[in-house]
Amino acid sequence: MERLHYQPIKQFRVKRGACSVADAWSVTKVTASSPAVEVMTDLRRIPAATIHYDVSLAEANHSMILRGVRMLFVTDADRHVVGIITASDLLGEKPTRVARERLMRHEELCVGDIMVAAEDLDAVSLADVLRAEVGHVIATLKHCCRQHALVVEPGPDGAPLVRGIFSASQIARQMGIPLQTAEVARTFAEIEAAIAS
Repeated sequence: MERLHYQPIKQFRVKRGACSVADAWSVTKVTASSPAVEVMTDLRRIPAATIHYDVSLAEANHSMILRGVRMLFVTDADRHVVGIITASDLLGEKPTRVARERLMRHEELCVGDIMVAAEDLDAVSLADVLRAEVGHVIATLKHCCRQHALVVEPGPDGAPLVRGIFSASQIARQMGIPLQTAEVARTFAEIEAAIAS
């Protein structure tokens, strides 16, 4: 077997006060005409934050806080995506409404009770995303009245594989729009106002 000989990477000294630390939460600034892929959370680069469908709502909330995310993919025992759950789902009125409808206590609800089921989510193909711009993504989310859309590509066995996700709030952040609410209509109004200016 041939041995590889690696050379050290060129090094240099950093001058005091000449460097600052990169912000882990900084995002690439985009416009409506930027490539759509720039606002996609690519699950090949960022591990998907997942949770099992039978986990309690309190555990799901704790998991989001620990991971610093506001959305989790909900999976079954085979790690198939069965839905998504957002911080708005957990902290809004949905758990109270579902508990009342099912005559259950709030503490008895699990993620599967309030998630948005996979069949209720809208998806787009990665091939189409690679030819699209941010404005197309915004129009898609607005048309579907959704905060999120899945990006799917064929997996090794030909079955659909979730490759990424679009989030209206993430797009707004990358466009430099400060969001005061998670309400879908207002989010899109703020994005459209930014595009028009």
